Amino acid sequence: MAFFLGIDGGGTKTRCVLGDEVNVLASSMAGGSNPVRLGVDKAREALHSAIRQACTAAGIELHEIQAACVGASGGARPELAAKIREILVELNPKLSPDRIEVVGDTVIALDAAFGTGPGVIVIAGTGSIAYGRNGTGETARAGGWGFAISDEGSGQWIGRNAVAAILRGRDLGQETALSAAVLEEWKLANLEALVQFANSTPPPEFPRLFRIVLHAAEEGDAIARDLLMRAGTELAAIAAIVIRRIAAAPPYVPVAMTGSVFRQSVEVREVFYNQLNCSFPGLELRSDIVDPVMGALSRARFLGASART
Repeated sequence: MAFFLGIDGGGTKTRCVLGDEVNVLASSMAGGSNPVRLGVDKAREALHSAIRQACTAAGIELHEIQAACVGASGGARPELAAKIREILVELNPKLSPDRIEVVGDTVIALDAAFGTGPGVIVIAGTGSIAYGRNGTGETARAGGWGFAISDEGSGQWIGRNAVAAILRGRDLGQETALSAAVLEEWKLANLEALVQFANSTPPPEFPRLFRIVLHAAEEGDAIARDLLMRAGTELAAIAAIVIRRIAAAPPYVPVAMTGSVFRQSVEVREVFYNQLNCSFPGLELRSDIVDPVMGALSRARFLGASART
C-alpha cells in the first residue's frame, strides 16, 4: 500500500491530509508554515507537527510516506522550495527530495477546483490572489503582491482598513462598533494607543481583526458591512483581470472561491458573485468553497505514480 501527503502551508495555519491511492485516511492542522512570513524555525515546527499528527491518526509510520506535495505562497521560488523539501526530509530521511513537490498555493487550489481543466481560482484568506488557466494551458494571475501593497479583499486588507475606518470615523465624528471591539481585541486603552500600535514595526496581526469586522457587520454596523462589500468588490476586480486575460470572450472559464474570507462572509460572496455576473453574463461561478489541500494530495498521488513507472 502506498501513502501520500498533501499539505496546504498557509501563513496562519497548515493543513495536512494523508491518503492512499483512493482514500483520505487522516487530516491534521497546525500553525502557519510559510518560511517567508514566519521564519524557518516556525515553519519547521508547524510542518513537522501537522505531518506527525496525520501519521499518528492514520496509524502510518513516517517512513511509509512515498510522496508529498506542499502548496505555499511563494512555493515556486527555488530557494523556498528547497528549504521546504529540506524540512520534510529532516522528518523522514527515507523520502527522496524528488518525491516532494513544492508549488504555489494557487496551483493546489486550482487543481482542487478544476483538476487539469480550465478555470479561475480566487483565494481570499490571510492574503489574496486570483489565478487561472484556459483550455490551451495559458495561465494568468492578479493580486497577491504582498500585505503592504496588495492582497486586496484579504483578511489582512480587511483588518488594516478596519483600523483606517475607525480613525476616519473619529475625524468625521461618526460612531462605529468596531472601535471598542478592536481596542478590546488588541488590549489597548484608547485610540491614541491604537494609532501607535497600528503603525508599529513589525506591524500587528491585522488578519485577527477580520472576525471582529464580521461580527460587527452581523450586528448591523454600517461601516463593517461597507468594508466587507468593498472586499467583495476588490476580489471581483482581480478575478475579472484574470478572466479577461485568458478568456476575454464567451464561453468564459468557470470561477471558484477558497479561503476564510469567502467561507465566513456572506456579504463578500454576494458582492463577488453579483459583480462578476454583471461583468460576465453566463459565467459559471461555483458556490462550493474549494479545499486546496485536496489538490495537494492529488498532485502527491500523481507524483508517486509517476515515480513507480
